[in-house]
Amino acid sequence: MSSAWLMYRQPVNLGKSVRYGLFALRTIAIFILSFLLIAPLVRSVAYNPQKPLVLIAQDNSQSINTFKPAGFNAQQFVTALSKLKQQLGDKYDVREFNFSRDLKDSLSAKFNGKQTNISSAIHQLNERFVNQNIGALVLATDALYNQGSDPRYEAKNLKTSIYTIALGDTITKRDLLIGNANYNKTAYLGDDFAVEVLAEAYQAKGENIRLSVTEEGKQVFSQTTQVNSDNFKKVIPLKLSADKKGVRKFTVSIAPVKNEISVQNNTETIYVEVLDAKQKILLLYDGPHPDISVIKQSIETNKNYEVKSSLLSDLPKLKLSDYSMVILYQAASSSSGALQSFITKSKVPVFYILGGQSDLQQFDNEQKTVQINASQQQMQEVFAEFSLFTLSDSTRSKLVKLPPLMAPFGDYKNSGSNQVLLKQRIGQVATPYPLLSFSDENGRRIAILTGEGLWRWALSEYQAYGNHHALEELLGQTVQYLTAASNRQRFRVYPAKNVFDEGENVLINAELYNDALELVNTPDVKIDLKNDSGKNYSFLFTRSGQSYQLDAGTLPVGEYAYTASTKLGTQPFIVKGLLTVKPLNLETRQSAADHHLLLDLAKQSGGQMLYPSQISQLADLIRKNDNIKTVVYEDKHYSDLVDLKWIFAVILILLSAEWFLRKREGEI
Repeated sequence: MSSAWLMYRQPVNLGKSVRYGLFALRTIAIFILSFLLIAPLVRSVAYNPQKPLVLIAQDNSQSINTFKPAGFNAQQFVTALSKLKQQLGDKYDVREFNFSRDLKDSLSAKFNGKQTNISSAIHQLNERFVNQNIGALVLATDALYNQGSDPRYEAKNLKTSIYTIALGDTITKRDLLIGNANYNKTAYLGDDFAVEVLAEAYQAKGENIRLSVTEEGKQVFSQTTQVNSDNFKKVIPLKLSADKKGVRKFTVSIAPVKNEISVQNNTETIYVEVLDAKQKILLLYDGPHPDISVIKQSIETNKNYEVKSSLLSDLPKLKLSDYSMVILYQAASSSSGALQSFITKSKVPVFYILGGQSDLQQFDNEQKTVQINASQQQMQEVFAEFSLFTLSDSTRSKLVKLPPLMAPFGDYKNSGSNQVLLKQRIGQVATPYPLLSFSDENGRRIAILTGEGLWRWALSEYQAYGNHHALEELLGQTVQYLTAASNRQRFRVYPAKNVFDEGENVLINAELYNDALELVNTPDVKIDLKNDSGKNYSFLFTRSGQSYQLDAGTLPVGEYAYTASTKLGTQPFIVKGLLTVKPLNLETRQSAADHHLLLDLAKQSGGQMLYPSQISQLADLIRKNDNIKTVVYEDKHYSDLVDLKWIFAVILILLSAEWFLRKREGEI
């Protein structure tokens, strides 16, 4: 303002009114420019109305159309439900969904879902429309869920009214079914494995449940149980024989009775993989010793191993080729020509355990891993001292507290290839002498325990901890290391599991080893899967880390034979195997709808339960609910005044007007 006052204080050629006008124009323009320099903020408020959301979630699982009451028409029901959007009009934002295992957009009259997860559907709706104006949820279902948790817990997180439409029939129908089958997915060749079948019968008092198990059309088990109530349940235990290796398919079925509503739930197919993985281990000794039973029991805690203990004198009665590992307890292979020839030619792994009866000269001659120079047969107490850590922390902490073993006194020399797991500690002095060590001699793995007295370890550990876990792990890991090399295939292909559920992604892993038994994944790995109907599916594995993985997606129900192939250098590798995609039969295991659950959902949320015949009332109920209304959100926004372009237009107009008037009066 001072500059305007100085400029127009006493102009010679301007009239008084013109002078005041020019003064006002410049003063206003300078004031606005000066005001903008302090960066003032302008608050603007916008009001955004949001119509209430009405979410319709319709159960699309098989049970809706399988166990329906008389007069229910699925197509007509879906059509009536779809009219709700038109009946509510423009004041409501209606969104339609269907669900079985997963939530999907729009309604559906297919009713082909294999699983039902109501809580997941509610959870997904709550996440999708979080912080929005959810006015009501219309949930049309029979409340029979076989996946997920109780929907009542998830519904508490959805802060809105739930209107449930009770589908299905609450009257229990005459039905015999297999409720569940519990069994181990794997069994070992030659063993019997247990299966527990939950047999259920409704409205069938006085009938008999005729349960049978067949394999390849041949009956392997049968049992008849009388039904003594209209709501009958019984667990029927049975044993099947694993007399053939591979994936075994067993069909468990209940013979249907007259007027039974559904026979789809009378059959359950189970798949058990019978493994020929039980390895036979030969434990040889010259004379009885308490360590023998400790070694045998500790190793056999792993069902993969079977230990045969025998005196060396009984060796001619044994078939050595049946064994994949030999344990020589204070014995030497050179004492038997047949044993020495078997070990040398087959390169079978050997576990030497030394003691007071060991012939150290023979021991030194048989292997080059550990050499013991002793002037006379004397023993000394030695404790375990760790060097190579391959055991669990609990086992390591236990072993150092166990009593000493008795080891030959002498000078020990290790070969360069010897890997020492446990070293000897004599009193408080740690030594480099091996107590338990491993080596590979000309392609044959050997282990050497230079002390006896494992029975003391077993007694001491049980007294202190009530179990033999440390000793079992030590001997188990030793046996596993020794037998691993002889059983390792250069090319391995194995599914994530042998039996996949219908609709589940089929995952397959592959490993390729070079000559040094190191993982490599340089070459491509292909696989062909052929189902029992002759259709072929081909895939290429993807590389993952140092190995391979394949996600084959979902495959049709059936049994598949696969052939995987690759080539490392000039050497081809081919692996064949089997996997199965089994059908889901969950939707036919329960026939009576649970309308009590739907009533609870409606009550706890302030909604109401309706039947399909009352669906025309739904629009009026939603309109009359005072909690379902349009919400107006106030949006406050602050912006810099300098961002308003019209301010600069005003300044430009003021300055232009001043310039024009001055020019007109001859001042420019």
